[in-house]
Amino acid sequence: MSDLDLAPMRGGLRDSHKGHLAMLAFSALVAGSFSLGALIANEVTPAALNAVRFVLAGILIGAAAAIGPGLKSQHFSAPWRYALLGGVFATYFVLMFYGLKTADPVSAAAVFTLTPAMSGVFGWLLLRQITTPRMALALMIGGAGALWVIFRADLEAAVRFEIGQGEVIYFVGCVAHALYTPMVRKLNRGEPALVFTFGVLVAGAVALIALAWRDLIATDWAGLKPIVWIGLIYVSVCASACTFVLLQFATLRLPSAKVMAYTYLVPSWVILWEIALGKGWPPALIFVGIALTIVALWLLLKDEHG
Repeated sequence: MSDLDLAPMRGGLRDSHKGHLAMLAFSALVAGSFSLGALIANEVTPAALNAVRFVLAGILIGAAAAIGPGLKSQHFSAPWRYALLGGVFATYFVLMFYGLKTADPVSAAAVFTLTPAMSGVFGWLLLRQITTPRMALALMIGGAGALWVIFRADLEAAVRFEIGQGEVIYFVGCVAHALYTPMVRKLNRGEPALVFTFGVLVAGAVALIALAWRDLIATDWAGLKPIVWIGLIYVSVCASACTFVLLQFATLRLPSAKVMAYTYLVPSWVILWEIALGKGWPPALIFVGIALTIVALWLLLKDEHG
C-alpha cells in the first residue's frame, strides 16, 4: 500500500465525518434553546435578549479566536459579508423568540424541520449544490420520523394540527436560517471558523443593539428571575457561541442540505429536554420516529459523494 493510500488513515476522521459529528452536537444544543427559550421568551423583549446574547457570545468567541488562530486584519476584508450574515442570523433568533411567546417548544421544533428542504433550494440557487436521490430519500425518512415525534405518535393530533401565529412568525425566521447556511459557504474566504463566527456575532450584535437600545435601557436586568439568567447564559454560550462554531465548521465540510438535515433530530432532542424539565415521558411509539431519524442520518453518513 502506497503512502497516498495510507494518508486518509493517518489523518483520522475525514472532514465530512467531522462535519457530521459537529452537526450532531449542534442539534442537541439547539434543542435546549426551544425548551429554555419558551420559559424566558415573555420575560425580556426578543431583540433586547438577543442583543445581550450576541454580545456575550461574541466576547467568548473573540477570546477563543484571539488565543487560537488570532484576529488578523486580513480576516475581516469585505466586512459587508459579516454584516449580511450577522443580519440574517440575528433575524432568525429574534423571530424564534417572538414565536416562542405563543408556540409550544415541540411545535416550534416541527417548524424547524422545514429548514432542510429550504436550505437545499438555497444551496442550489447560491452554490448549485444538487440533492442526490439518496439524499432526498434520507431527507424524506428523516422528515417522516420528525413528524412522528412532533405529533407524539398520535395520528389524530396530526390531523388536528393548526398553524398558530407563533409558528408562522418562527417559520419566517427559519427561512432566514436556511438561507444562512449556504451563504456561509459562499462568502467565507478561507477564514478560520472561530474568526468568521466572531465577525458574524459582532455584526449581529451591532444590528441588534441599534434595534433594541430602548428596550435594553428600560429592562430591569438586576430584577430578572433566575431562570431568565440561566436561559440567557445557555443560549449565549451553548446555543450561540458553541453552535455558531459547529455550524460554521460543518458548512465548510458538507453540502447545505446535509447540514440542515440534522434539524430532523431536534424534535427528538426537544422531547428529551422536556422530560428533563419535568414535562413527562412521551408514548413508547415515539421511539419509532427516533429510529427513523437515525436511519436518515445513517444514509447521510454513507452518502459522502452526493
